[in-house]
Amino acid sequence: MCGICGFTQATEGDLPILQAMDDVMAHRGPDGEGCYIDEGIALGHRRLSLIDLSGGNQPMVRLTGEHASEITSPALDGQGNPFLGQAKACERGDWAIVFNGEIYNYRDLREQLQQEGWGFQTSSDTEVLLVGYLAWGEAVLDRLRGMFAFAIWEKKTHELFCARDFFGIKPFYYTVQDGQFVFASEIKCILEHPSYERRLNEDALEQYLCFQFSALDETFFKDIFKLPPATCMRVGQEGILSVRRYWRPEYAFDGSRPMADTVEAIDGAMRESVRYHNVADVEVGSFLSSGIDSSYMAACLAKENPGIKTFTVGFSEYSGERDEISWAGELADTLGIANTSHHITEDEYWESLPAVQWHMDEPSADPSAVALYFVDKLAATQVKAVLSGEGADEFFGGYRIYQVPFSNAKLSWAPKGLLRGASKAARALHVRGANYLERASETAEDWYYTNANGVAFSPQERERLRSGKRAAGQPAPAAPQQLTAPVYAEVSELDEVTRMQYVDLFFWLVGDILLKTDKMSMAHSLESRVPFLDKRVFELSATVPTDQKVNEQQTKIALREAAERAIPQEWAQKEKLGFPVPVVSWLRQDRYYEQVKRAFASPTAERFFNTECLMELLDEHRAGADRSRKIWIVYMFLLWHRLFFEGGDERFRPASQGSQR
Repeated sequence: MCGICGFTQATEGDLPILQAMDDVMAHRGPDGEGCYIDEGIALGHRRLSLIDLSGGNQPMVRLTGEHASEITSPALDGQGNPFLGQAKACERGDWAIVFNGEIYNYRDLREQLQQEGWGFQTSSDTEVLLVGYLAWGEAVLDRLRGMFAFAIWEKKTHELFCARDFFGIKPFYYTVQDGQFVFASEIKCILEHPSYERRLNEDALEQYLCFQFSALDETFFKDIFKLPPATCMRVGQEGILSVRRYWRPEYAFDGSRPMADTVEAIDGAMRESVRYHNVADVEVGSFLSSGIDSSYMAACLAKENPGIKTFTVGFSEYSGERDEISWAGELADTLGIANTSHHITEDEYWESLPAVQWHMDEPSADPSAVALYFVDKLAATQVKAVLSGEGADEFFGGYRIYQVPFSNAKLSWAPKGLLRGASKAARALHVRGANYLERASETAEDWYYTNANGVAFSPQERERLRSGKRAAGQPAPAAPQQLTAPVYAEVSELDEVTRMQYVDLFFWLVGDILLKTDKMSMAHSLESRVPFLDKRVFELSATVPTDQKVNEQQTKIALREAAERAIPQEWAQKEKLGFPVPVVSWLRQDRYYEQVKRAFASPTAERFFNTECLMELLDEHRAGADRSRKIWIVYMFLLWHRLFFEGGDERFRPASQGSQR
């Protein structure tokens, strides 16, 4: 787990720029740093050492593309630290790589490469990735099992090859300014490059209001983009040469396989994935909440390492009740493993918000990102890597909203026009059931775009909130369904639940879940590994028929049965709760109501929103209606804007760093 950055058209005089980019993401890698500049390229790296602690330094340079094994890393001083402040931090070579992530099957690949005659000088997965690229070209991507974002420089052609992992676990941002390609693991690194002028992308704000996260390929910073999951690109000296999607999730349901065989296959796949994700030269711990995902995963890891450490957070106002901490502690005792917990106070939560938004790079309105910030902080006091349960819901049908098509089916006999009319009448009379009737009259493509449905702003609410605040000539924003339509089209022949899961892979999972997983763990120099998001686990999940995943009564049906092989039934069959952050009650307290109200009355709020609408939201919430998520979406944007556009980020920047802005 590391941080990477770099740019093309570099000269030796650009070293201070590269170092500034490296410095601003020091939290991603406190164990080492390296800079490499050669004719036309600058590569920077921050290292969190987990595999080959002494030999895996980066940028890593190979002196030849032949089978010989000449590898160099940044030069070290007498204390084993890399020399910095010199343009020639690495010996020049034909190939150079910067890599963020882990290749869990690197030992298998190394053995294959050695059989083909390739030599190695380190025991690192970085060298295996570089040599694999030399041996197999872009086809190396098909052989990888892991999470990754990397860039490989080929001196002979003056080309940079970049790629991001299958599900977007690791981030990769880039911009092209006058033909110069600049990339990094974090946007704040790109902001240090003098070629980039900071500008807000209001199109991203429009979609954020409906999705609660940054939903476009172009970020909140104009002309800075995210490389999509399962995508690679080739870059030349004048900019991007090609972009291609190298892998696509595909489904092939096995309806003839008995449930017992499915359960057996899931359990086998998860245990194998956890075994691969446990590969490290340091101790690997695990998160442990009240839910099935982390409980099952921790139990599998305990079979590999009986002495594992697990970590849990909850909220102080729930002390003494059946909260996350009490559930996790009881399961840890049952499994005979260690558990460390922490109750987050409301003061801690609110005081952490600026740091959370700074680390996120783009505004995130998911309240549980803060809970992740604290559990990562807790884990980092004892281990350098943890297992986390992201991906189980998208693969195995875990969200309750996936049950909606089954309830809608009860009204399949009714004409769609009748249902729409009944929905409008119910809404006009303020009676319950309007949403149910409306959704029953539509397909998933019409109404479902992510888990933000129903909690974020609708397109109509967004229009009222933003009316009159757009720049002259700025077109009306696309509806969320326009963004998801091309993704739905890729799986149009599949059932409705699977189509919803597929859309979540490309929006909710990568835009919300995985982004906060990466940014909150790296804020504390901790690696978060996600065994459910393993390519082999997905391939198995893609064969599981929908009726073995979810029905009207239950979610994650087959996965729960598999989990019962490792954890007690009470945990395996426990209802999904999400992380119970008490923002709803906090926003009704005078202290926080007034704090948010001041932000909603600020000049920045006036610039972007109709503040009358904002005050209505606050007062309606205080009066008893739940408007917390909508309030949070706007409040987090205003906080983020103050950090990145009003100079509020200075307290988070390394003290020794001179800004290039």
